[in-house]
Amino acid sequence: MDRERFELEKKENIKRQATDVKLRNTARDFILQQFEHNYTYNFTWLGMPIIQFPQDIISLQEIIWKVKPDVIIETGIARGGSIIFHSSMQRLIGNNGIVIGIDIDIRSHNREAIENHPFANHVYLIEGDSTSFEVMDQVKELISGGKSVLVILDSNHTHDHVLKELEVFSPLVTNGSYLVVLDTIVEDMPDHFFKDRPWRAGNSPKSAVKQFLKENKRFTVDRDIEDKLLITVAPEGYLKCVSD
Repeated sequence: MDRERFELEKKENIKRQATDVKLRNTARDFILQQFEHNYTYNFTWLGMPIIQFPQDIISLQEIIWKVKPDVIIETGIARGGSIIFHSSMQRLIGNNGIVIGIDIDIRSHNREAIENHPFANHVYLIEGDSTSFEVMDQVKELISGGKSVLVILDSNHTHDHVLKELEVFSPLVTNGSYLVVLDTIVEDMPDHFFKDRPWRAGNSPKSAVKQFLKENKRFTVDRDIEDKLLITVAPEGYLKCVSD
């Protein structure tokens, strides 16, 4: 089978699975049931804990290869696996791009693990509120003009914070690239899953995305990604930039 025919069959497979109600319900059941086992904590990237579904990691890899961004920005560093993932992808695509990681509290052991990793070259860590003027000034100093920028939001998941991040970071995203909002799944989870957290349905990344898209026409939800993955923390969260 040639590549063109393979790609056409793949598109048809994705269309069929996207309309398979039983399969989608099975995927949702898995997402709900895995929560009590902290399933996303089970994986590493090049030795670093990466707290994500493997499906979303693969999806980000596809986006990075397609976009080939000069700059990848991620808010929310946690244990650093995603930062090293982005940095390793930058090395693989060969464009000498940089990675900017932002977190309000970068714990010393996590910073040390990231900075001592073999793929820490061209990684810049910024500690502070991702929506603050001080942090944005530092980000802009690292981004020279004409660069392709990809942004991933994965910090505080409340509506107000994510909406502010969307407003602050969306102007940096270049046409054809993506603004990925992780953990939009919060909107679809029962409230009791987040007893010790302020976010829940109506106060979530997805509710922020919905409000953001009402006013910002540069971005559209790339539903093909969600239809392909089925299991994802970011339903309606893969936003493609479609204009300058």
